Amino acid sequence: MADAKHYDLIVIGGGPGGYVGAIRAAQMGMKVACIERDKLGGVCLNWGCIPTKALLHNAELYMEAIRHGEHWGFDMKPGAVTVNWEKVIGRSRGVTTQLNSGIAFLFKKNKIDHVQGHATVVSGKTSAKPCTVEVRASAGGYYDGAAASGAPTQVLTADRVLVATGAKPRQLPFAPCDGKVIVSSYDAMTLPKRPESMIVIGSGAIGMEFAYFYNAFGTKVTVVEMQDRILPVEDDDISAAALKSFTAQGMTFKLGMGVKAVEKGKSGATVTVADMKDEKRTEKIEGEVVLVAIGVQPRIDGLFAPALGIRLWDSGPAKGHIWTDYRDKPEPTYQTSVPGIYAIGDVVGPPWLAHISSEEAVACVERMKGHHTLGVDYAAFPGCTYCNPQVASIGMTEREAKQKGLKIKVGKYPLKSHGKAIAVGATEGLVKIITSEPYGEILGAHIFGEDASELIGEMGLAKRLEATAEDIISTVHAHPTMHESIHEAALATEGRLIHG
Repeated sequence: MADAKHYDLIVIGGGPGGYVGAIRAAQMGMKVACIERDKLGGVCLNWGCIPTKALLHNAELYMEAIRHGEHWGFDMKPGAVTVNWEKVIGRSRGVTTQLNSGIAFLFKKNKIDHVQGHATVVSGKTSAKPCTVEVRASAGGYYDGAAASGAPTQVLTADRVLVATGAKPRQLPFAPCDGKVIVSSYDAMTLPKRPESMIVIGSGAIGMEFAYFYNAFGTKVTVVEMQDRILPVEDDDISAAALKSFTAQGMTFKLGMGVKAVEKGKSGATVTVADMKDEKRTEKIEGEVVLVAIGVQPRIDGLFAPALGIRLWDSGPAKGHIWTDYRDKPEPTYQTSVPGIYAIGDVVGPPWLAHISSEEAVACVERMKGHHTLGVDYAAFPGCTYCNPQVASIGMTEREAKQKGLKIKVGKYPLKSHGKAIAVGATEGLVKIITSEPYGEILGAHIFGEDASELIGEMGLAKRLEATAEDIISTVHAHPTMHESIHEAALATEGRLIHG
């Protein structure tokens, strides 16, 4: 084998953290290689954020046409419209192909070497030697996460290594995914036919997005959640509104119930659930497909040589993920316990969001070069769920603010009286803003309704600029727009609500 090729930076993982970090590093003059064992774009582009949104748009179109067509003056009946399931799924996969090629173009434009294969970090940086990374032929893609074996096909060295390998779906230990009956979110995007019934375990963003998608096309969906509310990380008022809405859409919810067993049969599976407060109270639910959406775990299989001794978090929500200084320092470098090795994104722990991964990657590589960067504001990042109606939030929930003992004001604005919402038939939902007393500082914002994922951007900017409710109130919002709902909710925090 030829001498190892040397780089300023090797990025492991080509997802929204890895490819963004690689491009930013190249922009600053670094010689960069990005190692990816599957397709560029990572889970987000190929099996997560982007293709699911393509599927969800199909579901929204179908729901509007078939279930609400009469409202719009369209005489369309379910029996009169044929769904080509292969095209529904195929369009989603086609979107990923288009974006794959786009990232490849950006790599070429920025003179980044794209290395295909499974990377193993063999050594960190010492005073005498740089970091060493071995590359082997990939043994698996995103789904199985298999580590590569055999002799390396390449050995690369670098002054620094940035690990951005992301995370993979967490499975039930007693019922692993088989890709057919018990499935992960990856499988749910490419099922060859629409199941007649589906049990979704977990009501977080992933679980609810797929529950909405399949329910929209006619699948009987039952959602099982351990907590006493759906979308547990959201504000209680938003969770309650979402539960009412999705129940009305035809979904069934089993709240406060934990899964005790999954038994596969000829026509699907039987899931045994038990009351979290009384495990003797059990119930059996039958479904053709069981979707497991109970969170993620770090993708570190075969990533580090055992002798490297990389430190992992041993407790808390990031347990099992790679330890870095991002929880310990106000301006973290994202350095791991091994000199020269850095890590960002889902592989280091929550909040497991693509936009956080990208921002961490930029902050990390800019700090490598000694640049001043404001970095990531972990107290003010948006989270979105793209079912319909959508859910979006930023900052504290009312429950969190009260737990902290803060003196607060709460403004709520229901969309049922909102002009633009009435015009477009999207009156379901509300906007909620939480401010502090006495100055009106915005602590949190929560939206359930049309275009929530777009509307939350205004509140993100407001939080970043340390705006008050009065700043929102004094900002002129165009009429008629959904953005006016933000203005009304801000007015409500001051007892000045106009249209509610």
